Order: sequence, then C-alpha cells, then structure tokens
Amino acid sequence: MLRAVSTYIYVKERLHPGLLDDLVKSGAQAIEIFAARQHFDYANRRQHVREIADWFKANNIPLNSVHAPLFSDYEWGRTGSPPINIASTDRAHRVDAMDEIKRALEIAEHIPFRFLVQHIGTPDQGYDEKKFEAAMTSVEHLRAFAKPLGVRILLENIPNELSTPDRLVEFIKTMHFDDIGVCFDCGHAHMMGGIPESFGILKDHICSTHLHDNNKDKDSHLWPGKGSINWKETMDLLRAAPQTPPLLLEIEGEEKKSPSEDVSATFRKLETS
Repeated sequence: MLRAVSTYIYVKERLHPGLLDDLVKSGAQAIEIFAARQHFDYANRRQHVREIADWFKANNIPLNSVHAPLFSDYEWGRTGSPPINIASTDRAHRVDAMDEIKRALEIAEHIPFRFLVQHIGTPDQGYDEKKFEAAMTSVEHLRAFAKPLGVRILLENIPNELSTPDRLVEFIKTMHFDDIGVCFDCGHAHMMGGIPESFGILKDHICSTHLHDNNKDKDSHLWPGKGSINWKETMDLLRAAPQTPPLLLEIEGEEKKSPSEDVSATFRKLETS
C-alpha cells in the first residue's frame, strides 16, 4: 500500500519545500495538503502556490489529495470567522463556503491532484433533513467544478450525525454519482461505533484514508499505537478494501520538531501489523 502523509502534521507552520523534503526522507510516497490558509495559502497563486508547485514539479512525488479548508481566515476561526459548512441551511453562508473550497480546488491548475477530501457539516452537528439536502446541493456543485480539473470528491466520516457511515452511503446512493467516494478516517470511525463496523458499511466507496489514533474520548490525532485502536485488525481490513487505498497519516505534530523518525517507524509498524 502506498505510504502517504498529510501536511496537517505541520499545520501550525507555513508549508515550504523543506518540510516536504523531510516527509519524503521519512518514506512518504505521496502527499495530502491540508488547505488551511495559515499553513498553505491556496489563494496566493503568485507566491505560495507557485513555490509548492515548483517543488512537486522537481520531485517525483504525487499530490494524492487536498483536504478542503475548514475556515476561510488565517487564524483558524480564532478571529470569529465561522467554520466552512457546506450543510448550512443559510444559502449565503453555503455559497461563501463553496467559493472558499473552489479556491482550494483551483490548486489543481498548478499541482494536479486526485481527490478533494470534504467534510459534511461541522463536528458534533446533529442530523436535519434540510442540512442533508443542503449538503447534497453543495457537493453536486463542487463535483461539477472539480471534474474538469481532474479531481474527485471524497466525503470523510467525521464525528457528527450527518457523516455516519450509514448516512454517507445514503448520501452517495441518493446522488447517483459513481465518482464520489469516501476518505475513511480510522480515528473518527474508532470514536463513532468502531472501525470494523464503519469499514463494513463504507468499504466499497473507500478511495483514501486518514490514519491516526485516539482513546475514543477526543479527536486527538495521535500516532498509531498511542491510543486504543487495534491496528492489526485495522490493517487487515484496509488490505481487503476493493480499491486499495493509500496509508495516509494525519497526525497532530509538535511544532518545530521533525516528525521524520516517527513517520518512518509508524509505516514500518503498520506494514508489519
């Protein structure tokens, strides 16, 4: 399985080529960019996007995916900016959310990538039929925008009532688009009823992953083995997925500390589990 790492591990720092070099040295064979403006200013095409695009052009490393932005500001919501929510029932808020996500999708004009990983709703959001329908309208719009760029939309299972495995499958089947898939987040599945159960429901739609650990109490994005996930069981399931997904680490790193040794050790551990 392809070794991949999300730049979420550096989310508190400005993304630059040296950080990407470090991930490659640690064994990463593909990258996911986490689209947070304070980390990667995806709207700054002349400088930041060009700088990162030049790195990808010079290195034989694919950009597997881009994680859609969660906030539109440079402080990750700390200035009072509302979260980006494609399930909002307020049309103006939803249009603003889609516009921001489209700016991130436009990265593909400079750095080709396969998947956009998209949340439906915000953490802990309850289910509401109108929110569900609003999200469908948003995803249909984003899919139409992404398709000419060569990007597929992947929906992520996150801890809320709109994104349970059953609801994601219902969402995909109702939309009748066979190119919409799932990014299977193991840490979130562990918090939401268990990995085997979630995998069993979503397996036919899984195209990518987010691998991290927790103790079911909070979404802590720990290194695999530092929480309570059974990684042998999880790896056996992922190997059995109809569309072999990458092993994509999405870890909360320590600022100014190289994760290189931990990344290498984690891949070895997972591959031998």
